[in-house]
Amino acid sequence: MKTGAKGPDLLRENVGVLKSRMGAFFPGSHVIFRGHDLHTELKDMDWVELYMFGITGRRFSRAQLRLLHSLWTYTSYPDVRLWNNRVAALAGSVRSTGNLGVAAALAVSEASIYGRGIDMRAIDFLLRTRKCLAEGANLEMCIREELDTHRSIAGYGRPLINGDERNQHLLALNKELGLGEGPYLKLAFEIEQFLFEGRLRMKMNYGGLAAALVADLGFSPRDYYLFSFPAFLAGMQPCLIEASEHPEGTLYPISCSDILYEGRPRRPWRRKGRTDEEQT
Repeated sequence: MKTGAKGPDLLRENVGVLKSRMGAFFPGSHVIFRGHDLHTELKDMDWVELYMFGITGRRFSRAQLRLLHSLWTYTSYPDVRLWNNRVAALAGSVRSTGNLGVAAALAVSEASIYGRGIDMRAIDFLLRTRKCLAEGANLEMCIREELDTHRSIAGYGRPLINGDERNQHLLALNKELGLGEGPYLKLAFEIEQFLFEGRLRMKMNYGGLAAALVADLGFSPRDYYLFSFPAFLAGMQPCLIEASEHPEGTLYPISCSDILYEGRPRRPWRRKGRTDEEQT
């Protein structure tokens, strides 16, 4: 809803008014989901199809949906050492609830280096670079500018190993589904070739490949961000369950002797208004 009002006038316009183009629940009757009856018109959608329809308002082909499913499946690692899985597992270890533990794990998945933050940078870089190339820039200029700004190229390189075990499987599936090589996927490979043949020797990681594939599906950065929300979810539940089956508090215990403390030395606690003699 667009309006020229601001401040109190804007609030006054919305008192007692709730308008939505997304949907509504009519108790005992029906539910509208983006203009369609959820229980009749959309009843045959699978969950991912409905999820993406809710985000984009678009329908996707079966092949495209299969690819989107796999973008989640291929990155759901049940490894408690991973930063977000560790949160879920620690919640299980201290007997928190599953919902709280997994919600916290999903929250820290917004990490700027390993999570949603780098995903957003990856798709944004691809979108900006293709636009710059269309306006006459060359690829080297785009990459140099990105490196000058961020000192890295989102979607390329990996701290542990220069390569990504997921890429070959995702590319094989993309080929099997007949989805082809769109302009952003081609661009992603051109960037990889430039980086790998240069002094950086970096290969494309899963973040770069996934960003290229969804950009070719017409995703905006916000579409991609919202789509990616459950990407790690299937790997979190096993970590929480396993930790909850072990004795409470035994996941990653740390001995006091293992803590290197360089702060102030041990000192007495003083209650307000009392002298040192009174404290003792």
